[in-house]
Amino acid sequence: MPVNAFSLIGGRRSFAGSMIGGIAETQEMLDFCAEHGLGAEVEVISSDRINDAYERVLASDVRYRFVIDASTLA
Repeated sequence: MPVNAFSLIGGRRSFAGSMIGGIAETQEMLDFCAEHGLGAEVEVISSDRINDAYERVLASDVRYRFVIDASTLA
């Protein structure tokens, strides 16, 4: 869809889009996951293992998302 940029600039308007959807679509996806028992696979680490986890990221040795156990923070 062609857009005349000058017609936007003069009226201080903006034109934006998203590939991931808006709040309604995100909520629909979260509801679907909850109904079907779907969730992310994560590796929970303690705060003293953050540096080790970062080294694993650099080495491309990560299978799941790291989640830091907040109860281990000092």
